[in-house]
Amino acid sequence: MAHQEIMARLVDLIGITSIMEVLIRLIGADEHMYTNFTESMQWIEDTNVLEMIVDKFSSSDSPEVHANAAETLCSITRSAPPALAAKISSPNFIGRLFRHALENSRPKSVLVNSLSICISLLDPKRLTLGTYYMFNRQLTHGSTVTVNPETVEGMLGRLGDLLKLLDVSSEESSLLTTYGKLQPPLGKHRLKIVEFISVLLTVGSEAAEKELIRHGAVRRILDLFFEYPYNNFLHHHVENIILSCLECKNAPLIEHLLHECNLVGKILEAEKNFTLKDSNKPTVPAEGRLPPRIGNIGHLTRISNKLIQLGNNNSEIHAYLQENSEWNDWQINVLSKRNTLENIYQWACGRPTALHDRGRDSDDDDYQNRDYDVAALANNLSQAFRYGIYSNDDVDEAQGSLERDDE
Repeated sequence: MAHQEIMARLVDLIGITSIMEVLIRLIGADEHMYTNFTESMQWIEDTNVLEMIVDKFSSSDSPEVHANAAETLCSITRSAPPALAAKISSPNFIGRLFRHALENSRPKSVLVNSLSICISLLDPKRLTLGTYYMFNRQLTHGSTVTVNPETVEGMLGRLGDLLKLLDVSSEESSLLTTYGKLQPPLGKHRLKIVEFISVLLTVGSEAAEKELIRHGAVRRILDLFFEYPYNNFLHHHVENIILSCLECKNAPLIEHLLHECNLVGKILEAEKNFTLKDSNKPTVPAEGRLPPRIGNIGHLTRISNKLIQLGNNNSEIHAYLQENSEWNDWQINVLSKRNTLENIYQWACGRPTALHDRGRDSDDDDYQNRDYDVAALANNLSQAFRYGIYSNDDVDEAQGSLERDDE
């Protein structure tokens, strides 16, 4: 009983980061502190500390409390004792988490941080949050974890409700930008949903792939890619989703992407109309100025090159591309020339020796293969503004960015 009261008091103060760190160590989620004392942690497993932490999503409106509660639970998914790890990945616990996340009256920070926990359950090595774990990267380098099918099934139960939030047609909020306005802005919560789908596809669950096809998730996310042509965080996740679909062993998912989602047709349409002209979409160009060029051409180029590369080994993709004469013309007359132009090893500038001996310097290859965690980057920028890292001249701008966190 005394142990339960101690844990309750600590959880009540979880919004204080130092208390959160103490709680993480006490639970045994810091593998470098308690790996040799698992027997002494039995009393932790006998408490309902997980329920107390997740219930902070419903009992508090503070974004700091939500973020720290999520960070604590994410640490448990990585390094906690087996009993707690099994409990947090159970369908019952995931159902409880989604009930809080999808409650209409709750702040958007509840949904964002709840999905961070789900992402960590699916991929424990992934850096989902940017405060505590940015300084504890060693926690993410554990052994490979196989996702329990029951964990995935627990998340699929509310997938339809989650995907409804990607509909932007009913929102009336707007945000002025340098190129026009967003009506409405995409928002952190929708970006987090797209990231969640991106990670869900990497698990290789056939049940998840079927549900995503049934709900039209990939089609809707692909639409968002073109509706928000300047949101590079979104483009990063959508590109990963497309590549996961193309590289999967599930033929129906590839067929769904090519035919029902019309990936190639959307790429060609964007290439023909490469400026921001359509005022009926969420991204509206500024009046009285020439419409700017859309900002996702680079991602479209990489996706197109990947399509061609995979088509060399996949007869279905190859046949689909060969049947499209418009694609073949664009590939020869536009894409090939663009690839030649953007090939830095053909530029007559920089370090001449690198043009002839690429083996001497692996930095370029490392750069190409590096997958930057744009979600963590976005979170870190927000934290930097929040804690006053920037100069006084930026205070007003920083305050405005924080006020728009839920937009």
